[in-house]
Amino acid sequence: MPPTHVLVPLDGSPLADEALTHALDTFDCPVTVLNVVTPLDSSMSEGGIVGSDESRREAALERANELVAAAERRTAETDRTLETAVDRGDPAETILAYVDDHDVDHVVMGGHGGSRSELVSRLLGTVATKVVSEAPVTVTVVR
Repeated sequence: MPPTHVLVPLDGSPLADEALTHALDTFDCPVTVLNVVTPLDSSMSEGGIVGSDESRREAALERANELVAAAERRTAETDRTLETAVDRGDPAETILAYVDDHDVDHVVMGGHGGSRSELVSRLLGTVATKVVSEAPVTVTVVR
């Protein structure tokens, strides 16, 4: 059964861009792109290393908005409509919550290399690994 709503998490990486291309080329249904702004006090952000401040928060939000706007511009060249969202939190947890809260039935995302000590994380990346293992829907990882 083909999906009725596809989510593509965007992080600015080439693999995320490839995931969006794959979703738009493969599925004839609404596609939403989501950028997750990691809180600056999180260990996954630069705020875990240097002190956080309002200018860094604003810059992170501005970058997120630029990423989804770029996806909209790219999609405008096609006959497809793209929904966009920007949220804040842990990337994997936020993606999983978005799936639950917005009737998403398929996720297409880029994978990234992770820790060399774990094969799965190295092949998919830590965010992709968590989404694949915990999502209640089909997840396609673009490599």
